[in-house]
Amino acid sequence: MADEQTFRTKGTVKSVLRDATFLVKTDQGADVIARAAGRMRRGRKIRILPGDVVEIEVSLYDPSRGRIVWRHR
Repeated sequence: MADEQTFRTKGTVKSVLRDATFLVKTDQGADVIARAAGRMRRGRKIRILPGDVVEIEVSLYDPSRGRIVWRHR
C-alpha cells in the first residue's frame, strides 16, 4: 500500500552503487538514487542488475531518493 507522501514510477537501473544502492533513470527522465525495499532484501534470490526495469517509490519531499519495490522481467 503506497503512502500519500510517495508516488510510484517505473525506471531502468543505470548502475549499481556501493552500499546496495542503485542509480535509476525514471521514465520521466529524472535520475533517482534508490535502495531495495525490505521485502526484496530478504529474498536473496532477487538480483537487481544494470538494465533491469524496476518500479520505485519516490518521496514527494526529496524526489532524488527512492526505494525499489518491484523488479520487472
